[in-house]
This record gives sequence, C-alpha cells and structure tokens, in this order.
Amino acid sequence: MIKSKKRTKSSKMHGRGMGSHGWGARKKHRKSGHRGGKGMSGSGKRSDQKKTLVLKKYGHKYFGKQGITSRGTKRDIRQRINLQTIELNLEKYGKQTGNKWEIDLSEYKILGTGEVKDKLIIKAKEASKSAIEKVKNAGGEILLKKSA
Repeated sequence: MIKSKKRTKSSKMHGRGMGSHGWGARKKHRKSGHRGGKGMSGSGKRSDQKKTLVLKKYGHKYFGKQGITSRGTKRDIRQRINLQTIELNLEKYGKQTGNKWEIDLSEYKILGTGEVKDKLIIKAKEASKSAIEKVKNAGGEILLKKSA
C-alpha cells in the first residue's frame, strides 16, 4: 500500500499552541520582523544570525572599538632597538673599521637588553643607562645626538 499524502512538518510541530513551533506565543520567532529587515538593519545586540553576513561583507573590523582617541593621547612613535639585535645583525647596521664597529642609528633609542662582545661606536638619538654602561664596559661608546 502506498501513502497518498505525507503530513507536513508544520502540522506535526504543535508545541505550545497551534503554529507556535515550540517558541511560545505565535507572534514570536516568525518572519523577518524579528531579524530587522534588509541589509544591516537589525544587526544590533541580538543579531547573531547576521554575524556571518556582516563578517563576509564588512570584514572583521566591524565589531569592537575603532576610531578616534582623544587629542591628548599621542602614540609614542620613537623607534627603539636592543643591543642584542644590534649584536646579532652587525653587518646590517654598521661597518667595521679596524677592530671596532661604527653603527649609525641616529633615529633610534638604544635599549640595554642583551650582551655586548664587540667594540661598538653607536650614533643614536637616545640611550638607556644600562645600554650606555654595557657598551662602555665592552670598550665602545654611544654618541648621543644633541636635541635642539
């Protein structure tokens, strides 16, 4: 015997009251009114169903904070470099004259992380106390640029 008519899914899903589909009142969880509308409308607090759309269309910068900080807040854009980095890349940063290395990093602040084995003569904008001490102990010096 062949079944002539298959019962629809919605007629099976009675839930709490006719047509509620298990979501309580019939008016809730229906149609696009609860999802906002077209495009970006309804992409607020409870818009988890639109998250993939948002990320695809607008990228990952859509969520979270962006924009302007106060004018008083300035980013520190000084360039810094550690002695360790200089030691590892001597050929890149300087040239060898005799038994010492002359290094021109006149836009950098020299920081004191790392050990100094070679004699270094470094031109720099600024330097930390520990960096100056370490370079002096190795027989070199740090020449600081005079700020006007």
